[in-house]
Amino acid sequence: MNNRIPILIVAAEPNSVFTEILFKTYKMYKLKKPLVVIASHDLLVSQMRYLKYKVPINIINDKFKSKELSLNKINCINIDFKFSKPFNKISNISLKYNEKSFKLALKLIKKKKFLGLINGPISKKHFLKKKFLGITEYIAKKTNTKKFAMLIYNKKFAVSPITTHVPVNRVSKIITKKKIIDQIKIINRFYKKNLRLNPIIGVTGLNPHCENNFNNSEEQNIIIPAINFFKKTNLRVSGPYPADSLFMKNNIKRFNVIIGMYHDQVLTPIKALHNFDSINITLGLPFIRISPDHGPNENMLGQNKSSPESLISAIRFLENQ
Repeated sequence: MNNRIPILIVAAEPNSVFTEILFKTYKMYKLKKPLVVIASHDLLVSQMRYLKYKVPINIINDKFKSKELSLNKINCINIDFKFSKPFNKISNISLKYNEKSFKLALKLIKKKKFLGLINGPISKKHFLKKKFLGITEYIAKKTNTKKFAMLIYNKKFAVSPITTHVPVNRVSKIITKKKIIDQIKIINRFYKKNLRLNPIIGVTGLNPHCENNFNNSEEQNIIIPAINFFKKTNLRVSGPYPADSLFMKNNIKRFNVIIGMYHDQVLTPIKALHNFDSINITLGLPFIRISPDHGPNENMLGQNKSSPESLISAIRFLENQ
């Protein structure tokens, strides 16, 4: 593979720990591919000074040629935006900055000159403005992707919620047989194409202990029929399993992916098991999009204590594609 094919990164929320972990990544990890970072050059410089890092910056434009890129520098496409100091509280200034950043990133990624897109965290309150459940749905909408899935991936095992950032009291109204079937198909295609693996997939129930001793349980009416759809195929799907015991170490060894019915049902255990050694991949897009599995973490701004492990995992994943 051409070593000059870069990875595109959107630094995203200007007041987050992402730039800190970006600087740490350059110091701690030996890159195999160049990184092209969409960010404010002035902000990068001021945050670097504040955190006392020294990483050279190579300013490029959006029509760069591969020979202009460096493995040892932050190849920065500048978003011209003025910030008063290195770190502020997250505010509505994020909206215009992120709009410009993501608009440029999506324009560039369509040219298919990158291994994939990594985006830093965003503030849902100040960027998405209740128009989208999360950045997963935002990018899906901007790329006209109808069927997509969130995969929180670790090489030992991964999880995928059927519903993402929705209130728990709406979950039972959103899950359907078709949605579960579509998500299993998307995950299976991804594993076969990108990881050359026929995955073993386990599916959780929704109710405690998957109890179905009452009328109209979601297990009986939705989840079991969705799993049964795959019985005459070569897809390895089983369940439903009660989530309270499924994530015990001896149980998860049996699966590559566990599909849950709602966000915290599966993200809580994988974060407890793997800390920051997981990445958030959006499946179904015309390109690979990954986000490190953490938020802006406003309370940690400027403290130089954040782990770069998830960003390094995201970069390593794309380097191996």
